[in-house]
This record gives sequence, C-alpha cells and structure tokens, in this order.
Amino acid sequence: LHSVFNGLREATDKDYLELMINSGGGLVNEGQQFYNLMEAKFYKRTISYLDNKGYSMGALLFCMAEKRVIYPYSDLMFHTYSHGSHGKGGEVKTHVEHTAKKLERFFYDLIVKKGFLSDKEFQKMLIGQDYWMDAKELCKRGIATHVIAEGREFTAKEYLKKIKKQKKPKKVKEPIESEEKK
Repeated sequence: LHSVFNGLREATDKDYLELMINSGGGLVNEGQQFYNLMEAKFYKRTISYLDNKGYSMGALLFCMAEKRVIYPYSDLMFHTYSHGSHGKGGEVKTHVEHTAKKLERFFYDLIVKKGFLSDKEFQKMLIGQDYWMDAKELCKRGIATHVIAEGREFTAKEYLKKIKKQKKPKKVKEPIESEEKK
C-alpha cells in the first residue's frame, strides 16, 4: 500500500481519484492515510463507487469522496472501531484514551458533520450499534449522491422518485403443509 500512496502523491491538480469499493473493512490507520492524501492531492476531485458492499473502513472510504455512486444492491455498514494496545499499564491506558479521542473525532467528521448519522445514532454506534443501509437508505441520508441503474446514472433524488413509482414485490408465502402429510 505504501507504493500506491507514493504513486498517488505524484498527482497534479488536474487529476481525479476514483475509488471502486467492495470491502468488508480494513485498518483505520490506512483509511486515515487515504483521507490525508485525498485532502492534499485530490480535494473536491474524488469519486467513489460502492460496487456491492462497504463495511467498516470501506464505508468511511466511500464517504470520503465528493461524488458517491452506488448500485441498486449496494449496501453499507457503519460501526465503531476496533483497537488494541500492549505495553506497560499506564502506557496502554494513555494510548487507548488518546486513540479513542482521535478516532471518535475522525469518525464524527466523516459521518456526523456530513449528516449521514445523527449525534444520537453516532453515540449509539460508539457503544456497539451497527448501522446497516441499503441503496434506498443511502440515498435518503445523502450518503449516496448518484445511483447507476438500467444503464444510466441517476441522482439520488431521481432514484428515490423512480423506486417509489415501482410496484412492491409480493411477499413469498411459506408453503402450507396439507393435513394429509401431518
């Protein structure tokens, strides 16, 4: 990954960054490196595509981009970070407290300041609540800005109008056992 970051640092102010995301998660430190790079070299020139799933750090990477494109079956999950530390007791305590403050601020800036989760939802997330979202929810919350469907790109608002007009699929009924088989 180090060589990828170094290559991206060579970008000019005319370059754009496109991220194709299909991720079950990753390391927050590497995600923060991506964020720093995007702020320094690709400010307001980023597009992320949620090609299936974006969970954990994959969700945050998706949210970092200016333009955020999903597909009808894309889904995303926010949850709190995982962290570990080792060393002498006092050092571990200090390290954990410092990391908690830093990561909570980072998550807050990416998720709450942009309006993707409320303060109340964010507090619940920090104590263990996972937030799973499908394409419709991603559009409603403004997390997705665009949706690719039926061979074209819709704005999130256009897509919500489109799916509202569609017929709801009928629920599949469970087969009923006949009295003879009992």
